[in-house]
Amino acid sequence: MKKKPMFLHETAGGVPPLMGRKFDAGFVPGPAYLDTLPDMMEAVNAAEGARVPIQQVGCANFRLPLRFRTAAGREVTLETAVTGTVSLQAGLKGINMGRIMRSFYEHEDEVFTFETLRRLLLKYQRKIDSFHARIRLSFSYPIRQRSLRSGLSGWQYYRVAFEGTMDRTGAFRRVVEFDFVYSSTCPCSAELAEHARHTRGSYATPHAQRSKARVRVLLAPRRNLSLEDLQRHCLNALKTETQVMVKREDEQAFAELNGVHIKFVEDAARLLYRELAGDARIADFEVACSLLESLHSHDAVSVICKGVKGGFTGDFMDFGSLLC
Repeated sequence: MKKKPMFLHETAGGVPPLMGRKFDAGFVPGPAYLDTLPDMMEAVNAAEGARVPIQQVGCANFRLPLRFRTAAGREVTLETAVTGTVSLQAGLKGINMGRIMRSFYEHEDEVFTFETLRRLLLKYQRKIDSFHARIRLSFSYPIRQRSLRSGLSGWQYYRVAFEGTMDRTGAFRRVVEFDFVYSSTCPCSAELAEHARHTRGSYATPHAQRSKARVRVLLAPRRNLSLEDLQRHCLNALKTETQVMVKREDEQAFAELNGVHIKFVEDAARLLYRELAGDARIADFEVACSLLESLHSHDAVSVICKGVKGGFTGDFMDFGSLLC
């Protein structure tokens, strides 16, 4: 029986494959060869499906080290996840996503600020002929935290995102997203615990839980707000941030602090509202809070926004992302 050749694999009897599989590591493409490579941007009627515009297309979560400047002027290099998208007009096939990544490497030696994002978004729009463009930088930002009484200190890390968007008129919008983890002691449980102790001599502790507030702020035009200032706003409002370095005197102080600042999830939202509303650098804001209940097998949540016309609406439902 005649041996049938395969396309990619040698068959019994030493019949070679019809297609060779060998990577030519020595091949160097010259200008003439590069000119022959197909370019999907030159294709006509190549788009599949409905001939309609797309609001966002791009690449998400590509990582590189970027430099940021702290409020004290110190530069830090942080692993950053980048998402870059643009709108795509009806009938267009692609956007050459490599351009989005390459544009970041062109600025990798700079300290990244919102001004850097503004310049990048302008490049996107010009190179890709897009109406809308947006960039999101996500990273973990360290701030030194002092212990409550012992004098120790340690690094607290905060999940942060910078979001820059630019519309067809060139209007640039700057949003900072900041996660703050704190402790919540239930006011109802605190009252019930004291009732048990006073009426029956029964020792009881109120239930407390680790909680998270996600704060999104829209910066006012020509105003800047450091991450240290945003962290300070959260701390001023909620008081009971989780601790990094503790000795016994710090743990005792934290118990006292939680006793003074008992709060429901709706209290946390309103406390943050009061704190953020007083900062003229913040044009708009939205806060989502989640308490990972120790009493219940579900969480307690709240969402609040400043109420600016055409701004944030409090339309937040991704509470699963607030696990901590």
